[in-house]
Amino acid sequence: MNNDIFPCLWYNGDAKQSADFYCAVFDGKITVDSPVVMNIELFGQRMMLLNGGPQFEKNASISFMVLCETEEEVEKYWKPLSEGGIVLMELGEYPWSKKYGWVRDKFGVTWQVYLGIQGDQKIIPTLMFIHKNNGKAMEAMELYTKIFPDSKIGGVLKYGQGVGNETHEVPQNVQHADFKLDGYTFFCMDNSYDHKFDFNEGISIVVMTDNQTETDHLWNALTANGGEESRCGWLKDKFGVSWQIVPKRLLELMNDFENPEKGHKVVQAMLQMQKIVIADLESAYNS
Repeated sequence: MNNDIFPCLWYNGDAKQSADFYCAVFDGKITVDSPVVMNIELFGQRMMLLNGGPQFEKNASISFMVLCETEEEVEKYWKPLSEGGIVLMELGEYPWSKKYGWVRDKFGVTWQVYLGIQGDQKIIPTLMFIHKNNGKAMEAMELYTKIFPDSKIGGVLKYGQGVGNETHEVPQNVQHADFKLDGYTFFCMDNSYDHKFDFNEGISIVVMTDNQTETDHLWNALTANGGEESRCGWLKDKFGVSWQIVPKRLLELMNDFENPEKGHKVVQAMLQMQKIVIADLESAYNS
C-alpha cells in the first residue's frame, strides 16, 4: 500500500474533533496536529483533515468502505459512526454482504461498513459517478491507471451481471469495480440516482510527488481534456474529482523549524502558485 496517495477531508474548524473521533473509532493515531492541518493514521493508512473554512461540504460522491472480518467488527464501527449521523442504508444483510450498512457520520463523512472481501488496505475510497458522469466509471479507471505507475484495474462487475441489480440502472454500467493507483486501492461505481451532490473539494485525493518531473506529469495529465487548474497544487480532473499534487520538497521547506521565517516565505510563494514549482519554492526559501 502506498502512503504517498491519501484522502483529504475538508472541515470548517472541527478537524481536531473529527480526528479524535476517528482515532477512537478505529484505534488510530494523530501524526500531525496543527490549527490548519491534522494528519491521522488508521490501520497504517494516512488521512489528512484540513480546516479550510465553510466553502465546501463533504458528501457521498466519495465515501470510505471499511472492510471487516467479522460481524462483531462491523457492529463495533457502525455504532459510533451512526450516532448523531444519518443512516443511508440500514445495517443488515444484503445480496452482496451478510452484514453491511452505509452511513453519513456527524462530521459529514460517509462510510460503508462491509463484511466480506479482505485485502491489504482496510479503508478504501469509493468514487460514485453520477449525473453527467454516470456511465463513465470505466473511462475514469482507464484514464487514472494510464496516468499513474504501478496501476491496474481489478475486478469489474457490471449491472445485469451480478446480484442485487437495480432495474433502473443501465446494463453494462459499473456496479462495482476496484483499481489500484501506484499500489493504493480505490473502488468505484456508476449510479443513475439524482443525488443532490457531486464531486467537489470537500474530499480530495492527495498525491505526494518526488520531483518536478512527476509533479508536471500528474498535473498535466489530470487537467487535460476538460480538467481545471486551481491554486496551491489543487486541480479538478475532467470528471470533477479534486486532486492535490504536492511535492515532498514543499513540506521539507515549509517545516524548517530552525528557520521559521524561511518556511513562511515558502508558504507565501506557494499561495501564489497553481501548479507547485519546486525551483520557485527553493528561490523563496533562499531569498
